[in-house]
Amino acid sequence: MAEDGEFAVKNSLTHIDTLTTRPLSLVGVSGTRALLGFVGFMFYAGEYSDRRYMFGPGGVLPWQVFVDQVHESGTFSLYAVSDSTVWFETVFHLGMLAALAVTLGIGGRLVLLLHWILLWSIYQRQIAVLDGGDNLAYVVIPMLILTRCYSHFSIPTGLARTIGSRVPEALRAMSTPLHNLGVLSVALQMCLVYVTSGLYKVQGKLWQDGTALFYVMRVPEFTLPGVSDIVYNNDFLVISGTYATVIFLVYFPLGILVPRLRPWAAVTSIGFHISIAVFMGLTGFALTMVACDLIFLSRGISEALTWATRSSSFLAGHARARLGWPKENTAPVPLPENAG
Repeated sequence: MAEDGEFAVKNSLTHIDTLTTRPLSLVGVSGTRALLGFVGFMFYAGEYSDRRYMFGPGGVLPWQVFVDQVHESGTFSLYAVSDSTVWFETVFHLGMLAALAVTLGIGGRLVLLLHWILLWSIYQRQIAVLDGGDNLAYVVIPMLILTRCYSHFSIPTGLARTIGSRVPEALRAMSTPLHNLGVLSVALQMCLVYVTSGLYKVQGKLWQDGTALFYVMRVPEFTLPGVSDIVYNNDFLVISGTYATVIFLVYFPLGILVPRLRPWAAVTSIGFHISIAVFMGLTGFALTMVACDLIFLSRGISEALTWATRSSSFLAGHARARLGWPKENTAPVPLPENAG
């Protein structure tokens, strides 16, 4: 019994040491940052032509009504600062540039924080166009600020290194623990989202009798012409799809807790949300969920990138060998005497 106790203590100390010295999911969390930035940029780009009508001071929601709503709810929005068209255009385009910078990995945590503020502001300006992904983005982006989510898929500018060199050593030593805290927070948030959604569905009569998918796919806003009717007219697809959805959502956290099942649970989740994007048109929501699922696939993404790099190097070398370029031992061509 004493040996078992000592083993348990050593095992616990090993896990604690790992959490404080080795960063978790660097590739995965970097993918999460890039994809969340892309979702934000896609939102701005998708609404760009109608931006003044949807979000402007003279748009569909009168500016003063919007300001009253902001004050009543106790939140904030940069669009409530002024009813000037110049101010609106400045904030909107700044938000678009910040989203693009986050996607490309430019600017580090300061730009990520700016992106969150601007994204929150535009979402509050017109909540009627949101699809649910905004709620997860609100929560996850501040967690990403704790992480080293710019370690991959980013364009180095030297700004982060310059700022980091001026940070006290004691704070720099907290980089890895804070990173792991952010990663674990995102993972816990995802498990909470899945369990809450699954348990909520379990209580619904339509999910209990296996007919929920039939009614969901008949809603005009969530219908894919020529495809949805094939699904909701097939009893087997409706019943199996309804029950499979509930089972997956409820048991997702268990799959994440088991290391061998973790990649499969994450891949299943990604496939599940891609189908939501295709069949229901909730692209922003689906991509936000997929972005957060990437933290569970860090090792797989890293191995895929390594394989892709090796494959591209092999193909490039093979192509050069077949084309005979560059030729070896080729003497430089002398310039004519009168050149110059």
